[in-house]
Amino acid sequence: MKVMIDTNVLLDYVSERQPFVIDSSKVIKLCIDDVIDGCISVHTVTNLFYILRKEISVQKRRELFLDLCRVFTVVGIDSLKLETALNNDAFDDLEDCLQDECAKEFKADYTITRNMKHFDNSSVKAIEPKDFVKILNI
Repeated sequence: MKVMIDTNVLLDYVSERQPFVIDSSKVIKLCIDDVIDGCISVHTVTNLFYILRKEISVQKRRELFLDLCRVFTVVGIDSLKLETALNNDAFDDLEDCLQDECAKEFKADYTITRNMKHFDNSSVKAIEPKDFVKILNI
């Protein structure tokens, strides 16, 4: 099974945000253990690197994201994805539309997110971490 990990799920995991970290950690662990094949977008890395600047030193962030890049396939953004997302009226949020474009390229079965309403019109089925964990009986 292949999954796209949305930015908010990875942030829950890294920042240990309660109560979301419990299910997010289970999903991330499945990727670490190669039970499922996970990807993140390159803009997830850049966004989180910036968001976490007040919590984690630059060196620790570099180490963290180098480790995560060894676990996940990192899907990039190119001009075609960007143009497609900018022309997609089904999404109000450009970042979420780019996540969907990356998930399509990865051929993900699911986008795992806590922002379900932002993915109402996505081409890849969105699912919350807690529901994904239930599907796998974990």
